[in-house]
Amino acid sequence: MTENTAILNGHEIRFEPGDTILTAAERMGVDIPTLCHDPRLKPAGACRTCLVEIKKRPKLAPACATALTPGMEIVTHNERIERHVRTLLALYLTDHAVHGEASIVSEQGTGNKLIDLARAYDAPLDWPSLDNIRKGRPEDVNPYVTFQPEKCIACARCTRYCAEVESVSAITMAERGSRTTVFTADGRSLMDTTCELCGGCIDTCPTGAMTEKKPLLARVDSSKALKKVRTTCNYCGVGCQMDLNVDPDGNEGRGKVVKVTSPPPGTTTNDGNLCVKGRFAYDFIDHNERLTTPLVRGEDGKLHEATWDEAYRRAAEGLIKVSTQHGPNALGFVSSSRCTMEENYLMQKMSRAVFHTNNVHQCAAT
Repeated sequence: MTENTAILNGHEIRFEPGDTILTAAERMGVDIPTLCHDPRLKPAGACRTCLVEIKKRPKLAPACATALTPGMEIVTHNERIERHVRTLLALYLTDHAVHGEASIVSEQGTGNKLIDLARAYDAPLDWPSLDNIRKGRPEDVNPYVTFQPEKCIACARCTRYCAEVESVSAITMAERGSRTTVFTADGRSLMDTTCELCGGCIDTCPTGAMTEKKPLLARVDSSKALKKVRTTCNYCGVGCQMDLNVDPDGNEGRGKVVKVTSPPPGTTTNDGNLCVKGRFAYDFIDHNERLTTPLVRGEDGKLHEATWDEAYRRAAEGLIKVSTQHGPNALGFVSSSRCTMEENYLMQKMSRAVFHTNNVHQCAAT
């Protein structure tokens, strides 16, 4: 065995200094269950679902927070580990207000990883549930984010994301013991804190405790699953990738975007992060005042529907008239960050090459 190698489930693997058992297992395609882990966050080892066996160590170790060392021999799956995970998940379910399969409702957020793991490990969903005594902020007037304390397992992913990724620390873990809950300073609304309403807490929450206020449906019935469509956010020039979750039955069968989720961390340039506009401002897609056809002003001074050819012709005539009468510098061209890079390039090309003016700007210019 060479330096910086270890044995994982009987196979020799190479690793870099600082690699954890979990990161090495993920590279090999070995699945280790986690609840509190997010690759964007520092390892916490709080949920204990990722425990593995290490040779010559009597106790199970958390894979997310245990660094690999040369010669380490790890086992990620056996009867002892699976029994531990199954029992642990059952205990989490007692704190999750679950009373059997019939009580599991559609999640409004990004799904429920706890329920998924419970099904995968055959943990009893009808385990007796305790009365949840965590509290939330029922009077929070913010328009997007809500907290359902009965679903919280106190993994602290949301508060760690808020502090480590967004660096705003709008929420924190409060109280102690079984009363530990997600709270704000003095129980204030998120609108009265440093919260940016980015929705990152919703994205990282493994149980749907942090979720959206909008009436969104993430259906459990696989025959009515939402269709995910990868696209680029068009609110600024950063180009964040996001997934539009489309209800195929919405809009009388034409499809309707009912929520926006972010791709998994590490798969896109924005690393699974979105801002408030990218995550929540999608109502314009089906807004009843959205323009769906070109409008040109008639002799009566009012706007009337027109064809694209007519609209292009009227625009070209107007630009040429101003340039001819007042010179090219009388024109100014403003493009939009909601256009593609190619469209913005064509705008500046038309300004400089066609009308010979450098009066061109784009609102997301850097």
